[in-house]
Amino acid sequence: MLKRIFLGIVGAVIVGIVGLYAFAWRSAIAEIARPAPGSFTPALVAQGEVLSNAGYCASCHTAKGGEAFAGGYPLVTQFGTIYSTNITPDPATGIGTWSQAAFTRAMREGVARDGSHLFPAFPYGHFTKLSDGDVAALYAYFMTRTPVVAKEKSNSLPFPLNVRMLQAGWKMLFFTPGRFQPVPKQSAEWNRGAYLAEGISHCGACHTPRNGLGAEREDRAYAGAPIDHWIAPPLDKTNPSPVPWTNDELVAYLATGVSRYHGTAAGPMGAVSRGLAHLPAPDVAAIATYFASLSGAATRTDGPAAIRKALLADKRGTGLQYDPAVRLYTAACASCHYNGQQLNPLRPDLALNSATHLDDPTNLIRVILYGVSAADGAPGVVMPGFASGFSNADVARIAAYLRATRTDKPAWTDLENKTASIRAEGPGQ
Repeated sequence: MLKRIFLGIVGAVIVGIVGLYAFAWRSAIAEIARPAPGSFTPALVAQGEVLSNAGYCASCHTAKGGEAFAGGYPLVTQFGTIYSTNITPDPATGIGTWSQAAFTRAMREGVARDGSHLFPAFPYGHFTKLSDGDVAALYAYFMTRTPVVAKEKSNSLPFPLNVRMLQAGWKMLFFTPGRFQPVPKQSAEWNRGAYLAEGISHCGACHTPRNGLGAEREDRAYAGAPIDHWIAPPLDKTNPSPVPWTNDELVAYLATGVSRYHGTAAGPMGAVSRGLAHLPAPDVAAIATYFASLSGAATRTDGPAAIRKALLADKRGTGLQYDPAVRLYTAACASCHYNGQQLNPLRPDLALNSATHLDDPTNLIRVILYGVSAADGAPGVVMPGFASGFSNADVARIAAYLRATRTDKPAWTDLENKTASIRAEGPGQ
């Protein structure tokens, strides 16, 4: 009897494994000789370059100090670290032997040339929406890059999460392949913006919270989420910025990294503005139209009052002060962040900046500690970091002071320990 039960269990396991293999199996696509760079038209390559910038491909596929697109960039997830792959046309370690069909399948189905499933750290859930023409342009662009020999780094995912076959089950639950479908009731500009934002620019990959299995929560699209040790603010109507993100503000921020009322791009967002700056102006405007509609900017009338309130708040702490927090702010921050009678986009007003209004103080603390580099935001404008000069208690005092005097939000708690944690993470990539 026991032997019969044992054999039944073994049989069920075998059948299950065979069934999983059959369900997850994808055929390999034959290798090809690398296409000659001259076989692609200059116009198609140029289109691919624009799209690559709009998708920030170099940001994720270039390790710090490494060759462009050669991979090795660590993508830290809740499950472990996944390293990006080499997408230069090197035949041995890159995608030089991939046909356009193999490239298209990877973009639209998350399956590599050899038939293995890609981890969703590669946002094929967004890239599946791209048109045939845009996928072809991206292929042309990458196949005309300089080949780089760079072997793939080993991911640090634990078993069984490192089993690529299991990604087929994840896809069954959370992935819907298909091209972008325009919304009939919306304008052509809105639909163009949605196509770019939801497709190549994969904005939801950073700004949408994820469930326990790492999938974007469709019921909370653009509701904000932690990403790369930062907080990607909400892009929907829950965005806490006192001044609405109008079309004009979004166009300025997306194209230049600087907004008059919302401050300067920092952290992962710096690469976004640098990438989108390569898009034609109508495309940037279309993305702005899309997100302005999601945030309800057109229905808000509180902007002017918020600006007046911010200018009044700027005057606090400008005289003789005895409060330690005020003295720290006056000595380190006020000289740059005091606007007086008129807002200066290169001196972000901290009463309007989203970092002071978010429920989580991470962004504000990170900027105080590590500053804003010259690569982010406005060219040539930097903010120094104070990690070496300020203690955790100092940073906590400034953050608490700004929260109390520049917003009407509840006080942040445990700021000193939060600062210590962010300091331990370091400045990041």
